[in-house]
Amino acid sequence: MKSHEPAFLHVNYGQRTEARELRSFREIADFYKVEKRFVVDLDLIRQIGGSSLTDTSRALPEGDLDRAGIPSTYVPFRNANILSAAVAWAEVLGAAAVYIGAVEEDSSGYPDCREGFFEAFEQAVRLGTRPGSNIEIVTPVIRMSKAEIVRKGAELGAPFHLTWSCYRDETTACGRCDSCLLRLKAFADAGIPDPIPYRKKS
Repeated sequence: MKSHEPAFLHVNYGQRTEARELRSFREIADFYKVEKRFVVDLDLIRQIGGSSLTDTSRALPEGDLDRAGIPSTYVPFRNANILSAAVAWAEVLGAAAVYIGAVEEDSSGYPDCREGFFEAFEQAVRLGTRPGSNIEIVTPVIRMSKAEIVRKGAELGAPFHLTWSCYRDETTACGRCDSCLLRLKAFADAGIPDPIPYRKKS
């Protein structure tokens, strides 16, 4: 019988809310009593640049859920870098799968959040790991809307109060960036109160 012991991986890549996201990672890991944890520093992503999430000299755009095209908050090939670190660790642990919570249907349109990307990456994993590793890339919410994810999380007792989505701030969510707007819409559509604090509109 296969073990389902979780191992949590977090990536610091020079994002604006790096410290706040790391805090959420630790608090969520504590909530679920996860013993195996790995914090990876991929500062090369910040050094490469090309994103307003990692380059503070670039203006972070106001949220616009009707915007066409890929926003400046896209971090070039970020998920490939994250998955590479996760797969390497999974191979060492002897893990059967790497889970990632990417969403394609209801998101900002990042190209590395598409289902086809993860399918292709899994093929690369099969070719690039030891024979018999058979590590799967699992995207359980890829086809769900964010509202559906919120409803499922509420059903499962997910600690939403420990999560963080804001691209801009680390103390009180701005409520104006794309990520905040997507989150607020998801909770509203799900009919569930969002438990994190937001900055009051002036």
